[in-house]
Amino acid sequence: MSEAAVPAVLARRHLHPMEAAQGSILLIDDELAIRESLETLLSIEGYAVETAESAEQGLAMLSAQPRDLVLLDFALPDRNGVEVLKEIRDRDPELPVIMITAYGTVENAVKAIQAGATNFIQKPWDNEKLLADVRASISRSRMEEENRQLKRALKQRYSFENIVGKSEAMLRIFDLIAQVAPSRSTVLVQGESGTGKELIAKAIHANSPRKDRPFVPVNTGSMPADLLESTLFGHVKGAFTSAIASKKGLFEVADKGTLFLDEIGTMGLETQSKILRVLQDRKFMHLGGVQELQVDVRIIAATNVDLKQLVKEGKFREDLYYRLNVITVNLPPLRSRMEDVPMLVSHFLTRFSEENGLPTRHFSSEAMRPLLNYNWPGNVRELENVIERAVVLSSSNTITADLLPDSVLGEATLPSLSEQANASLFEIIEDCERRVIVGMLEKCAWNQTEAAERFRIPLSTLNQKIKRLSIEVRKRGRE
Repeated sequence: MSEAAVPAVLARRHLHPMEAAQGSILLIDDELAIRESLETLLSIEGYAVETAESAEQGLAMLSAQPRDLVLLDFALPDRNGVEVLKEIRDRDPELPVIMITAYGTVENAVKAIQAGATNFIQKPWDNEKLLADVRASISRSRMEEENRQLKRALKQRYSFENIVGKSEAMLRIFDLIAQVAPSRSTVLVQGESGTGKELIAKAIHANSPRKDRPFVPVNTGSMPADLLESTLFGHVKGAFTSAIASKKGLFEVADKGTLFLDEIGTMGLETQSKILRVLQDRKFMHLGGVQELQVDVRIIAATNVDLKQLVKEGKFREDLYYRLNVITVNLPPLRSRMEDVPMLVSHFLTRFSEENGLPTRHFSSEAMRPLLNYNWPGNVRELENVIERAVVLSSSNTITADLLPDSVLGEATLPSLSEQANASLFEIIEDCERRVIVGMLEKCAWNQTEAAERFRIPLSTLNQKIKRLSIEVRKRGRE
């Protein structure tokens, strides 16, 4: 769809007061008797009808006020009807257009349909048939537009800043991101390695008032304590042996923006105390400096370890924990939201196909089954790497199972419904979800409350899944 066509589509969905309940129609025909006859017929049926006697007049009226449908004469005095139809299609590819003519040859019908006509009727027409065609065309057009709007809404909801998922857990996270992003509150993102914690932080920043300011990530677990403090707070010349010049820290770089502290659980206690002061007072000093600097930085921290447990062990400051834990986003592991795997696969296939200049690849059903049966200990990052590898190694548009690593194929050998040749994708996903839930329930000695906590979902959600998947709950008690 061209840029010029977009306003026409939108305008057609928000018509001015002349629109009737049944819809608005523009009739373009050079014969006065035809215009009067059709206007009367359609008006009685509740349509708002306007008429034009030439192509030029009709196109001008359509530009001024788009309609729900156009009735277009095949032979107009100033232009051929097919040419007019093509111009209408360029402006609004979705607008229904019914061609109407006295020259009802097969050739004319073919030309009209090829040019994009919704339908083709011949003069003299049958009133009931014409009305039925008009009703069907407008109804179908409105339904298709509703479907497009729904798909756009679903796409936006299921793909939040490259975070892909339609599971209940991910939809709750999308809602939470939308709620917390506008605030300046500190956010703690918790989840296993590879679940996408930095993507969550970027999404919060991108949807906040700070989006035009820097987003500065730092992996606190990859640096020695001295280097980390210098990196975060900066230093003055001579602060230490190699400090041959003064240097800004990342807190200054991120001023008015967002600082993302990844793997914060690995940070030393001394550095933690300095981070706490910045959170409390918005002030800090360069290493070796004496002047206080003030910054406005939003902190988003991430961890793949249990900070509460570190607090108990004396390895993490309790006061810092509560400062960070204002709003918590708990990212579930991929194995607990296996219904998201097909959507993630599609997302990565499109991305890596485009990056490598290839036609979009797709998985064969045989290759898809191991992906749905695998436990994904490396979470989304591992799935991403597997898909990239398969795309790069593929020599055709269809990716087969031999392009998957042995680690994925090795865990995908248990007999299940997903191995039946006639199983649908829905059945494969259901079977995979059923086995994951049963496996967790067995680990928890069939304690549903414990299983729900491990899955990080409400107990009511787990119970609904158990019921939907017809899982027979066994008596509790470990063998």
